[in-house]
Amino acid sequence: MSQPKPKFVLFAHNATYDKLHQVATLGLTAAAMGKDVIVILLFWTIKKLAEGKIDQIDFPPEYAASSEEVARLLKEKKVPKISEMLAEAKLVGNIRVIACSAGLEYMGVDGEAVSKQVDEVLGLPAIISLTAKAETTLFI
Repeated sequence: MSQPKPKFVLFAHNATYDKLHQVATLGLTAAAMGKDVIVILLFWTIKKLAEGKIDQIDFPPEYAASSEEVARLLKEKKVPKISEMLAEAKLVGNIRVIACSAGLEYMGVDGEAVSKQVDEVLGLPAIISLTAKAETTLFI
């Protein structure tokens, strides 16, 4: 009997570009390394996804002074979009993107629109069960 793949869990709460970039790059890398990647979208990430702004390059206010330059460098260096990295992760490995059902309600978004863009919408009990015994769990 083969061993289950190690779970690599990312709880994505913050939705500025820098945070989502980390979620996407870590998820893509872990998937390419053969891990079962689970990305849980919470609060602001759900809202940004629902609004169709998942690839929007924005930064926290404290980095406003250099945000224009960083955005220029990202485009100049042809850094892939968040959505592209998540799609690539599905091609190279196993990644599931899950939206928290309570987050849909709390953020006042169209649940149907979000559910079309994720693998599943689950409640917290199911999320906690699914992510139990993860090798790696990150909250970003």
